Amino acid sequence: GTQAKLLSKHLNFFYWEMGGILREVAAGESVLGIRIKNLIDSGILLQDDDLYQVVKMRLNEIPSSKGVIFDGIPRRLGQAEFLLGYLREQGRKDFTTLYVSLPKADSMIRLLKRAETEKRADDTIEKIEFRLKQYEQETTPVLDYLKKNTNFFEIDGRAEINSVAKNIRNVLSL
Repeated sequence: GTQAKLLSKHLNFFYWEMGGILREVAAGESVLGIRIKNLIDSGILLQDDDLYQVVKMRLNEIPSSKGVIFDGIPRRLGQAEFLLGYLREQGRKDFTTLYVSLPKADSMIRLLKRAETEKRADDTIEKIEFRLKQYEQETTPVLDYLKKNTNFFEIDGRAEINSVAKNIRNVLSL
């Protein structure tokens, strides 16, 4: 998330934080919002159909001429296929994936620190462990798809923030 925010600011692209967008929708009182709130509070990843509704609704608000940096989507193979297909329908054709890799233990430490500062209901130890397990099972296969269908770069996320940002700019020739 940190790197996506920095890069979107550097490129003047729209920063699409899926979790934040979902929390905004969950704060509403629509049927979809209530369903999403219940899933978020349980620490469970959304069903794809709910996610697709949110993506279509929000992506239509962004001009197709504006670049978008996605953070937190796609997390499953069907989501990757949907997202790239939907973006193509909108006339977006150039896709780059930056995969900032981080060992599970480092992810846990960072998420627990976030839990302390942001006081999010979905950042308990149990819910973080559950999400990381879901990630291993459902998100890792997405990487092969993205390697085949986008310009794919893997960045080591263990370094400090500015060093990782510099590595990202270097691989993108910025």
